[in-house]
Amino acid sequence: MAISAITGLGIVSSAGQEVASFASAVLNGTCAIGDISDLTEANQRVAIGAPVRGFDVAGHFDRRTAGQLDRFSQFAAVAARQAWADSGLAAAAPAPHRLGVAMGTSVAGIDILDAGFRRILHKGLKPDPFTVPMTMGNAPTSRIAFEIGARGPSFGINSACASAAHAILLGHKLIASGLADVFVAGGTDSCFSDGFLRAWDSLRMLSPEPCRPFSADRRGLSMGEGAAVLVLESREHAARRGAQVHGYLVGGGLSSDACGILVPDSAGMAQAMRSALEDAGLDAADIDYINAHGTGTVANDKAEAAAILDVFAGRPEPVRVSSTKSMIGHSMGASGALEAVATLAALKAQIAPPTVNVTAAGPDCPIDITPEIPVPQPMRYAMSNSFGFGGLNAALIFERAQ
Repeated sequence: MAISAITGLGIVSSAGQEVASFASAVLNGTCAIGDISDLTEANQRVAIGAPVRGFDVAGHFDRRTAGQLDRFSQFAAVAARQAWADSGLAAAAPAPHRLGVAMGTSVAGIDILDAGFRRILHKGLKPDPFTVPMTMGNAPTSRIAFEIGARGPSFGINSACASAAHAILLGHKLIASGLADVFVAGGTDSCFSDGFLRAWDSLRMLSPEPCRPFSADRRGLSMGEGAAVLVLESREHAARRGAQVHGYLVGGGLSSDACGILVPDSAGMAQAMRSALEDAGLDAADIDYINAHGTGTVANDKAEAAAILDVFAGRPEPVRVSSTKSMIGHSMGASGALEAVATLAALKAQIAPPTVNVTAAGPDCPIDITPEIPVPQPMRYAMSNSFGFGGLNAALIFERAQ
């Protein structure tokens, strides 16, 4: 069984732009979802979400660099800088060809695309000459590799809302295979361009009020955004250099539903969770907490609850579950990375974060969703689920650092 030590963490989110403030927010049930009417056109049906407010572009980048990076790449670079500094590897970096980067994104450079269309269609101007490199899905990966000098295997991953979890698991597996010693992995998305919000609203999946995952009266998801980055290395590599460890990635599972593009399938979700347990060498009874995908849509939550009940049936007590999307919204391709950080924070603090805005689970979601109030409890292993449109599923299992 391969185990990766997580030695660095970084985050840019609606609930905090560094790890400590983010962890405090999600562990205390602080909801970052609020009014976004200043970011939308006047006739938008839904005007709430969880954007990253007060992101200091000028404080993080010189003018030339900022002008060459879409917002999703800016988020990723800042989160990666935090994680790299946190890991201590700047003073003990591996050989460049043994250092890899994997970043997931679903939306990619939607901000500059939206702005470019407006320049062309409404103003008759040419698009920004950096439009192509700014919108590439691998732009965050390449920026991070440039900043830390990574010359090993690197990837830009796009698998909808499972993108970040796929990137993290890919890094873990490539370390185990011997192709790299260290991986910088995570996800990023910037989601509050007007065109993107309108596209989502046309699906009628955006809730007009803060999302209520697993509740009987849930009405859809709340949009979020941000980036999170984990530094992964083998447990032995981390021990040799005496690194601090935030936790361990001990297993992961992947599956594909092979059915509808928008219709979630509980069997595929269950398969990802079972595969993660098998990969980690654990039983269902070993999992103390699940950070659910929990978007707040009727179909997704019903399918995920059914999958959890299927996989974790027969336990003496229900497994504790919560959706941190109830606080930070759905950050699309970044969600798996933000929720990995939330899961690690829960393990460290021995507190299960709550599902806020919800007093009880609905009858079609009969699971323990930790409503409203964080719950202290002993936890060694926790699972984090990520399920994307098109039926791309991932489940990661983390172990508390002892």
